[in-house]
Amino acid sequence: MRKLLYEAANSFLTRTKQSFALKTWALKIARRRGLKKARVALARRLAVIMHAMMRDVTLFEA
Repeated sequence: MRKLLYEAANSFLTRTKQSFALKTWALKIARRRGLKKARVALARRLAVIMHAMMRDVTLFEA
């Protein structure tokens, strides 16, 4: 799961053209601390969001 979250964060930062709140947040971290730490921070944030969705039985709405 850890590897998949890291890969999702990596593609989220490098492959998406659109600007999302999470992406801009991670890019701010990347400017301050570096891209590797930003990827890990974004992976953790995605895990926290997914955990909250499972806990509350919330569906994802794009």
